[in-house]
Amino acid sequence: MATGLKKQYGLLMAICMVVGTVVGSGVFFKAQAILQKTNGDMPLGILAWIIGGAVMIFCILAFCVMAQRYEKVNGVVDYAEATIGSKYAYMMGWFTTTIYTPAMTSVLAWLTARYFLEFLNSVNPELGFNSIAGPETFLFAGFILIFVFAVNTLSSKLAGKLQISATFIKLIPLLLMAVVGTIYGCTHNFAGEPSTILATNFATGAGDFTPLFGAVVATAFAYEGWILATSINSEIKNSKRNLPIALVAGGIIIIAIYLFYYIGVAGGAPVKELMDAGTSNAFKTVFGNVLGNVLNLFVAVSCLGTLNGLLIGCIRGMYSLSVRNMGPKVKLMKQVDPASGMPSNSCIVGLVIVIAWLVYFYGANLVGTPWFGKFSFDSSELPIVTIYALYIPMFIMFMAKEKKLGVLKRFILPTFGIIGSGFMVFAAIYSHGYLPYIAAKEAGQGFSCPVLFYLVVFAVIMGIGLIVMKPKKEKAE
Repeated sequence: MATGLKKQYGLLMAICMVVGTVVGSGVFFKAQAILQKTNGDMPLGILAWIIGGAVMIFCILAFCVMAQRYEKVNGVVDYAEATIGSKYAYMMGWFTTTIYTPAMTSVLAWLTARYFLEFLNSVNPELGFNSIAGPETFLFAGFILIFVFAVNTLSSKLAGKLQISATFIKLIPLLLMAVVGTIYGCTHNFAGEPSTILATNFATGAGDFTPLFGAVVATAFAYEGWILATSINSEIKNSKRNLPIALVAGGIIIIAIYLFYYIGVAGGAPVKELMDAGTSNAFKTVFGNVLGNVLNLFVAVSCLGTLNGLLIGCIRGMYSLSVRNMGPKVKLMKQVDPASGMPSNSCIVGLVIVIAWLVYFYGANLVGTPWFGKFSFDSSELPIVTIYALYIPMFIMFMAKEKKLGVLKRFILPTFGIIGSGFMVFAAIYSHGYLPYIAAKEAGQGFSCPVLFYLVVFAVIMGIGLIVMKPKKEKAE
């Protein structure tokens, strides 16, 4: 009797799975951020989307080779084990469980609450919700988290239906705005004149590419999720041929969707308005109040679907460590509730971690005076860039170990992955470290370097992971 997963997906389905995994709410959120970081410079923003997409493609190609090589494993944690070892794999799993996935999930909870409240404000302006930084947004985000948690722990079938429905819904506003917004912008010229930051830098040798680096780092949130696509290799027919095609084709489709959506949004409203109020006004300007509000509701549902998918990973994080007999309270985290079929203890711990990151994101990024002082950093970007740094040793060890592979798969593709990952790390250090340090120094505000303080938090959490890595031996009775 066969025990492996069934080869059930063809090329088209594989491409759809890649696109569905990556395309989500990040593009709605980060389109505004990229406009802010580039001061409304459209060519610079488009270049940032292209560079971020290229980094995704480079890493996709490198991990695609791993997916072909290690046919019995799935996911980034298993690739880490195959290339470096079990301890590194555990630390990768600890990082994704305690920092990477819950940080992203907390931002998605806030984003879902924001777009739902913006929709309610558009239906009834008298409500007057502060949809970005108001305490009502924070509380509503917490309520949404608990609601989605309940759906996942009580009814996995309902959670699956929510995920499938949201996947289709999310493409509606993206495609409509990409097409109609671009046409609308060409006739109304909302985008305005570019600030030619790049042209000025190249002509004068000024070398200040901070706006570009900051914008590229912002795209990481929108492009993230592609690594999950490598886990379907064992279910794709002729995966050694179809998976690389699906990953590359899917990546190109994602880049195209994001680019045209970004151009469409910029054509839907004046750039200054988009920078201040976000993209919801663009939908109402292009499609009118009624249809525009409906599309804004679709954006909120899209965010909810992405949140659901991320929370599925969060609540299983401790369980995934415990099945390797590693991490804290292994027996407790391994327990699966017979009624729901879910690892209840792992679910509860996962929810607590996400709520903690939600409190941090709100207090560090949305309030007037940050609650955490110098330890306030952008948790929607830096944890994502960190995982690119963690990829680099995996690519290096892959090149060292896989001596039977040809030059392309052993050296060229992993090298592209290293270059792409390295650029993302450099851009994050430059925009979140060097620039704030220089700005604070010139303003006489003392030392400021968010990326450094993030690394302190990262080191503490990872240090705790090392302490609890091996479960304590039980005393003999």
